[in-house]
Amino acid sequence: GAKSGESSLAALTPPVELDPGIDPATVIEARTLTKRFGDFTATDAVSFRVAKGEIFGLLGPNGAGKSTTFKMECGLLKPTEGQALVMGIDLKHSPSAARQRLGYMAQKFSLYTQLTVAQNLAFFSGIYGLEGKRQKEKIAELVEAFDLGPLLGMRTLDLSLGFKQRLALACAVMHEPQILFLDEPTSGVDPVTRREFWTHINGLAQKGVTVMVTTHFLDEAEYCDRIALVYRGRVIALGTPDELKAGMAAPGRPNPTMEDAFIGLVQEAD
Repeated sequence: GAKSGESSLAALTPPVELDPGIDPATVIEARTLTKRFGDFTATDAVSFRVAKGEIFGLLGPNGAGKSTTFKMECGLLKPTEGQALVMGIDLKHSPSAARQRLGYMAQKFSLYTQLTVAQNLAFFSGIYGLEGKRQKEKIAELVEAFDLGPLLGMRTLDLSLGFKQRLALACAVMHEPQILFLDEPTSGVDPVTRREFWTHINGLAQKGVTVMVTTHFLDEAEYCDRIALVYRGRVIALGTPDELKAGMAAPGRPNPTMEDAFIGLVQEAD
């Protein structure tokens, strides 16, 4: 039942053109990001940079601090210390200036479950400033891209998880964002939908969309251009999947897997 390797979503997406003065090597940046909740430090001095068109993964076990880092970087949480920047804009001081340029898909389904699919699409397109003919055209394009046509009159509550995630992604890209934040986008979905999502992610990156994704699936980490491994609130490794695996090579293990690298790096951190 899988579709071809072509992304219908990427086909609708225009190539990203950054504004003059924006460094394509630093579209997303974290500068010693720290978040404390009382005496608990969820994220401790995390730093990284993400380039235009890059798929950057935050990998780590549940509770490691990757979602906290992620939420600070897209303006949903204010850091206790440090800076979260998007296209040079400090989200702590000018969050609204950056939000129109980014799309966000939450870890848990966050659309309105009592509204129908069509009502959610209309609502979120309006929130992102689409109206009139342009709004109708964009909704029609995404309905076709995600095969939502037969479900338009159905309450979102009654959708399968796979179609809920498709709808959430459609709403996140409604305004053609230059940056896309995806928090555990494929958690719990079937293998075919997972593959479909990564086809879309790769297609968008080829159009110049910068993608930041969190995951705890080690096989999905292989799809990223670079990975930051987060453990106990800190980035304990940063590099390409091949670099992280090569760093764990040993005489008895010349070709370590991503799982080998993950376990070895966590053990070194401990």
